[in-house]
Amino acid sequence: MIYYKTAEEIEKIRVSSLLVGSTLAEVAKHVKPGVTTLALDKIGHDFIKDNNAEPAFLGYKVGNKSFPFSLCISVNAAVVHGFPSEYILKEGDIVSVDCGVLKDGFFGDSAYTFAVGEIAKETQRLMDVTKECLQRAINISLLGNRIGDISYSIQNHAERNGYSIVRELTGHGLGRKLHEEPEVPNFGKRGFGPKMLEGLVIAIEPMVNMGNKRVRELPDGWTIIAADNKPSAHFEHTIAIKNGKADVLSSFKEIEAVLGIKN
Repeated sequence: MIYYKTAEEIEKIRVSSLLVGSTLAEVAKHVKPGVTTLALDKIGHDFIKDNNAEPAFLGYKVGNKSFPFSLCISVNAAVVHGFPSEYILKEGDIVSVDCGVLKDGFFGDSAYTFAVGEIAKETQRLMDVTKECLQRAINISLLGNRIGDISYSIQNHAERNGYSIVRELTGHGLGRKLHEEPEVPNFGKRGFGPKMLEGLVIAIEPMVNMGNKRVRELPDGWTIIAADNKPSAHFEHTIAIKNGKADVLSSFKEIEAVLGIKN
């Protein structure tokens, strides 16, 4: 059952989502060669706590397992749910940092893929196309359209550019829970799925592989990695259907100010 949010609830989700963006911007200051992903996790954890919120992922349970870190940090071929570790970032890596927070009873969720120093042109293109997939999905998130329209727009743009869409993982609704209905697949058909109505809040998160679509799970029980070990990129925004169109509740502005990216 989809839980549609009131205007007041949407504003609370916006506060949480903007804090996620601020957290990722703080992490962005330290994404460079020589830094461990565990150090990035601590930076994110401390920033969230300093802003009177809770890391949404820390202790998040799926079945009988719980996630032991505050950020999901996925390097190179890791798609999502990567464990922070003593891995030292090196020139040419890419790293997806996925962050969620809980503040005043509502969740926010967003992700950004960072380049570590100078990266290969083909890897930069993967990141650019993945981000374009996200923007196209946002543009089509209009009152009366369907979730399948989002799914199709992401799949079509990725595959037209020679990339593959991960099938096993999806975007999702969120609000008082981190994961709510509906699921938001990154592949599908136009005109299918739940209709987008006023008050719908969803996290849209394209996960795009440079190689084929197949993935595997690492022995840690969480990290999902491209089976062919080619790079994967991941960007995520939380949006609400408000006044008939997508209202983006999360933000990349602070992140990209740190990175020196002009919009």
